[in-house]
Amino acid sequence: MATPKPGRKPVNPRFSSGPCAKRPGWSPGALAGALVGRSHRSAAGRERLARAIRLTRDVLRVPAGHRIAIVPASGTGAVEIALWSLLGPRGVDIAVWDSFSADWASDVVAQLRLADVRTLTAPYGQLPDLGQIDFARDLVFAWNGTTSGVRVPDATFIPDDREGLTICDATSAAFAQALDFAKLDVTTFSWQKVLGGEAAHGVLILSPRAAERLDSHVPAWPMPKIFRLTKNGRINEAIFTGETINTPSMLAVEDYLDALGWARALGGLGALQARCDASAGVVADWVARTPWIDHLARDPATRSNTSVCLVFSDESAARADAGRAALAARMVALIEAEGAGFDFGAYRTAPPGFRIWCGATVEAADVALLTEWLDWAYREATALA
Repeated sequence: MATPKPGRKPVNPRFSSGPCAKRPGWSPGALAGALVGRSHRSAAGRERLARAIRLTRDVLRVPAGHRIAIVPASGTGAVEIALWSLLGPRGVDIAVWDSFSADWASDVVAQLRLADVRTLTAPYGQLPDLGQIDFARDLVFAWNGTTSGVRVPDATFIPDDREGLTICDATSAAFAQALDFAKLDVTTFSWQKVLGGEAAHGVLILSPRAAERLDSHVPAWPMPKIFRLTKNGRINEAIFTGETINTPSMLAVEDYLDALGWARALGGLGALQARCDASAGVVADWVARTPWIDHLARDPATRSNTSVCLVFSDESAARADAGRAALAARMVALIEAEGAGFDFGAYRTAPPGFRIWCGATVEAADVALLTEWLDWAYREATALA
């Protein structure tokens, strides 16, 4: 006998962790004023890009002394530019607890081939021992592990008197979590995440300490054009006023401006964080009353409020990893076939389960409806097993 289906579906069933759901009420009409067919180096183009930087500073509360640039290749490009431009003068510690921070460790070791690298690793669902970090060295870490659902609770583990630079991949934390820019020398993100902007571009934020490193350090390796932040041996200040390294999509820039305007109208950073917390709270309440599911991040203090990662509990019908993976795949397929939820399966290298995006553009009411469909899919899939 078929399991009765929930009576309602999410209004917006898009729960992908990137690209993420557009803001509520978005339509292509929001881009009607985009500067298409015009040069990004025209006065109007430069003004659009400079406005995006100003609004980023305003909404994220970035200190006046920090430089902000729009760079190529999404959050990945922003991280790579930082690694290739700044690393080398000191040893490097890399904190790894998800697939992307593992990628950065691989790049530093295998591509930049730095000799003095320590990798502090924790399995999915946990943080490494942050007390083992040596802040006389440079640090590379993700504030929020997008594929693990584990975040640092705050930046108190970073000392004010550090000697090395802190390079933070904040792509699934920016606009959702309280980034402490006094402790972050490099902050990178993509606006395709919490604000639901169109992908392709990244944002790079540099503290005065990071700018000093750019002025004093010449990398030992060749620097591709799209990585270069300096000109004639000095920081290229034009990049931080809206002169991008390569040609940006003015459609994507217009979409980012639209998202930033929406964020300001909501009430700014606090309102965005509250929306994320509300959706993540819906998932947490559901997990607390549902015996077959659990958070991948067992410590509530380290649980993401954006990329909420879930695994089957020990009480679930599937015991072995192969069985869990098959069960998760069946459930995702059942829900997608009903049009009740899309793209919420666990990341391919993460433990089998689900990853529900709870960024600011997602409505908590839609998350609540998705959990009802997950209950239905679990009953349906286990009955078929």
